[in-house]
Amino acid sequence: MSDETKNVPAAEPAEPDMHILFAQRLAKLKELEAAGIDPYGQAFPGAQMIEQVRADFKAPAEGEFGPEVVVAGRLMAKRGMGKSIFADLKDSTGKIQLFVGKSEIGEEAFAIFKKLDIGDIVGIKGPTFVTRMGELTIRVHECTLLSKSLRPLPEKYHGLVDIEQRYRQRYLDLITNEESFRVLKLRSRILAEIRNFMNGRGFMEVETPMLQALAGGASANPFTTYYEALSSTMYMRIAPELYLKRLLVGGFEKVYELGRNFRNEGMDRRHNPEFTMMEIYQAYGDCRTMMELIESLITTVAMKTVGTLKIDHGNGKVIDLTPPWRRATYNELCEEKGGADWFQLTPEERIKRGQELKLDVHTGMSDLDVTNELYEKLVEPTLIQPTFVTRIPVELLPLAKGCPDDPTHVDVFELGINGVEVAPAYSELNNPIIQRQRLMEQFEKNKQEGDVLAEKVDEDFLVALEHGMPPAGGMGVGIDRLVMILTGAESIRDVILFPQMKLKK
Repeated sequence: MSDETKNVPAAEPAEPDMHILFAQRLAKLKELEAAGIDPYGQAFPGAQMIEQVRADFKAPAEGEFGPEVVVAGRLMAKRGMGKSIFADLKDSTGKIQLFVGKSEIGEEAFAIFKKLDIGDIVGIKGPTFVTRMGELTIRVHECTLLSKSLRPLPEKYHGLVDIEQRYRQRYLDLITNEESFRVLKLRSRILAEIRNFMNGRGFMEVETPMLQALAGGASANPFTTYYEALSSTMYMRIAPELYLKRLLVGGFEKVYELGRNFRNEGMDRRHNPEFTMMEIYQAYGDCRTMMELIESLITTVAMKTVGTLKIDHGNGKVIDLTPPWRRATYNELCEEKGGADWFQLTPEERIKRGQELKLDVHTGMSDLDVTNELYEKLVEPTLIQPTFVTRIPVELLPLAKGCPDDPTHVDVFELGINGVEVAPAYSELNNPIIQRQRLMEQFEKNKQEGDVLAEKVDEDFLVALEHGMPPAGGMGVGIDRLVMILTGAESIRDVILFPQMKLKK
């Protein structure tokens, strides 16, 4: 026998043809209809959640059954045993075992149940009992088909192996992957607790336009559209900041908005072009007000949703949210990675040092860009434990107030956790003269760099500022990234129900 022949692995069992399985299930559907059974039944009132059935269960006396319960969900397994069948039923709160006996429900109903497929949605009525194996079970007295599944679940319903398919067909991922279900359900609880916290602190939730004539409040490439009724180009918002500041001018002193922003940029495990952000503004506060707020918010929400401040991210990495969190200046952190003499170097020496550190820097780059390349590539990814990065160069943040003792830096922080920015916060710039100057400088710089979207400065915002905006603290919180931290997820796609995907050709 040749080596070629010897080394051929055993053939894998052929997967069932999906067209054949679909046809088989469709034939069952027609049989049900012919028997007068609606395969897509009516409402099933009174259904309890399985979690509640388990919580309410009290073991009856030996040989007796508990009270009748009513549940509904998806069949996830069936195990035939002649005149009886055991099955697993799943709803959003858990699974429970079913026992279906021919003598209990009758020969006709039993025959129908035997024909049900994994994935069918049914309503169940019957008393509870505990099997000899100690398993809480419903003894089915009545089974109602509520929705016939024409397509089978993924093989052995252990989940989708193809990662991309998990995101494209999230519904299958939720049915078959308990971890995905847990994370995405937990996201909803996290959002609810964030709102509870903010409302409890006296903040008012507001809504501002997502469709804007000017894309302002951040430095990013917007999605562009056209408004036929006004014959004008419009942009999906990249941030709600400038509208929220108008509300400070109007007298709303503590406001927040929790909603979607859109940035026409790349996708990776930490970026999605459509993402959830919360922006917060508090009159008469500053970035230290925001520092206390975000530390309290995250620790409170963590305890209420996951019950711990130490989040396991696997491979020995544990993020410890226990306050107080580290505070360090932008310059200090750059010196840690670039050398204690980083800011004493000449521009040429700094570029050379950067190249030695494998940074993407070259002759002609500004000092600011070289240093920020160091920060983004060598500093930020190492901020695993919560760190407030303070006193950032003014050129990077034109909407923030300068440090009283150093006008070249602004009075801000960027909260880094798990190697990404989670929450930037400012002592907001409320001087309309300086704000106009900064925005004009940014506008001119963008024009010189060939930014086709650099159309004009937001004059309406500047006019609002000229009416007087109180000193304020402001902050943006990346909700998707916060959910990643609290759930232990390592990809933003794992915490968004329907992440953006490349279009199929």
